[in-house]
Amino acid sequence: MKLKRGKLLVDPPASASSDIAFILIIFFLVCAAVQPETGIAQILPKTEEKTEKQEQSKNIEVSITPNSIILNGSPLKLNEFPLKLNAALSKKTRDEDRIVTVKSAPNTPYPLWIKISQVIEQAGGILTLELESDRIINVE
Repeated sequence: MKLKRGKLLVDPPASASSDIAFILIIFFLVCAAVQPETGIAQILPKTEEKTEKQEQSKNIEVSITPNSIILNGSPLKLNEFPLKLNAALSKKTRDEDRIVTVKSAPNTPYPLWIKISQVIEQAGGILTLELESDRIINVE
């Protein structure tokens, strides 16, 4: 017995095609080989050492107390002070290097302080004073 063949063509629903397209896009994105981004090769500069700090010498320090005069940590008598100060300042050529920092004790006699400051100015030093300042820091 022979059966009649009829047309059995069935069209897929139209909404399924958009789902299939979306799945294919995701499939190719996942399977595609992703090359890492290398970017532009750059050589970053290193931090430069500040030459100003290296060139600047340590300031000359003078401490005055009623009993002694201390030049860069070594105690001197009043008559030795001008010779040692001249020797220390003779090596310095720039104004920045000729700075002499003066510290004095609170009970230093004023005539001694004036005499020391005159010796510094006559030797060609630039006189600066180191003042103590009281700071109160509140920590909460």
